[in-house]
Amino acid sequence: MAGRLLTTQSVMQCPHGGTVTASSSNTKVFAGNDICTITGCPFQIPAAPSPIPSPCIKVQWVLPDFFVTVNGTPTLSEGSVGLCISALQVPQGNVIVTNTQEKGSS
Repeated sequence: MAGRLLTTQSVMQCPHGGTVTASSSNTKVFAGNDICTITGCPFQIPAAPSPIPSPCIKVQWVLPDFFVTVNGTPTLSEGSVGLCISALQVPQGNVIVTNTQEKGSS
């Protein structure tokens, strides 16, 4: 495991400050197949005559924890790599984990 597990108490953001929300069938720990949506991303592509909105809308996990699983699926930790994806399926940076649950807390 590469760091503390991502749980229902974890706080994640896209690189532009959008909020990542995970939908999981697990009650405590997130797995690599969980759906993570992003809201509030202000990212825009600079263009003339005006910028084009291109907010991050979801996270695609590309590197989960392969040695720790929940129900047979790799878990996610603060060391996992998730790409923030736009509506056009363009990667726009890595997800940022700003807070995880401390070990032993529940």
